[in-house]
Amino acid sequence: MQKQSIQTLLINNRYASYVCTFVFAFAAVVFGISMGSTSIPFFTTVSVLCDQLFHVKVGNPADVAVINIIMSIRFPRVVLAFLVGTSLSLAGAAFQGLLKNPLADPYTLGVSSGGALGAVFVLFFQIQLPLLGAFTLPFISITASIAALFLVLLFVRLADKRMTIESFILTGIIMSSFFGALLSLLIALTGEELRNIISWLLGSVSMRGWDYIKLIFPFTLVSFFVLLLLAKDLNAISFGEESALHLGVNVVRTKSIVLICASILTGAAVAVSGTIGFVGLVIPHVTRMIWGPNHIRLLPLSALTGGAFLVLADLVSRTIIAPAELPIGVITAIIGAPIFALLFIQRNRKRK
Repeated sequence: MQKQSIQTLLINNRYASYVCTFVFAFAAVVFGISMGSTSIPFFTTVSVLCDQLFHVKVGNPADVAVINIIMSIRFPRVVLAFLVGTSLSLAGAAFQGLLKNPLADPYTLGVSSGGALGAVFVLFFQIQLPLLGAFTLPFISITASIAALFLVLLFVRLADKRMTIESFILTGIIMSSFFGALLSLLIALTGEELRNIISWLLGSVSMRGWDYIKLIFPFTLVSFFVLLLLAKDLNAISFGEESALHLGVNVVRTKSIVLICASILTGAAVAVSGTIGFVGLVIPHVTRMIWGPNHIRLLPLSALTGGAFLVLADLVSRTIIAPAELPIGVITAIIGAPIFALLFIQRNRKRK
């Protein structure tokens, strides 16, 4: 009873949710920068970040070598991991809210596999479109993600005129398997780049740098604000499309924009980091359980939590068998799969 009262109090207090999540995200970022082959004290990391980013002097000046490790190597990696985690969590929250199903995410719907196929296609044929330059990779990956989504929608419409949630999930799994087969075909045809492509597919933010941050950041930022503007409409749709229509929501337009934004987020994340599973599935679900289903709060909290989670997952991937690294997708699957299994069991028990 007391536990339920505390949880109700936290859900009703929006400031508590933002403060708790922000503190967790800030601690994860600083911890991710501090830990590595060379450990740096927590306060030293904060001091260097304040000095280099905001020109605020905190404590004694750090060594030049420490500053270079933080600002040139670890900080860009942590920022990229945070942006990828944010993008995947936002996409998962949007899909789950729109389809009213906690099993919906970029991977179960086939969107991620479509984006990965597009990205590997660019890497395989070394394509660079005029005018786009370095943005060719995210552009084609995002286009492939959107195309995969529309293929899923088309197949569902043909197979099930009622377009039930179960049909969406099943069709997404079918499409994901099909795109996975095409990916395997491309990998089988590769020569010297085989190892690089497989390593990329398993997910990594290693040795990416600021160039990759510039690729994902605009897509993440714009999609985040668009989804935030549609948060009230998502809340209305979660009570049923008929209720949303009575409240004045343009359901078709909202659904289209949300699906496209979620696909853009997925495609951009896949383009810079490869396929990283379970972030978009587990993080929104856990966030909803802790802070409630209101999308006005769920979307930003999922973004912060997902970013922090992937920073910590990346930290584990590069330290657990140091000096070697594990693919970050392996870590998220090892952590995410059992968590989601427990949540799924608990949810079904409550229903009974």
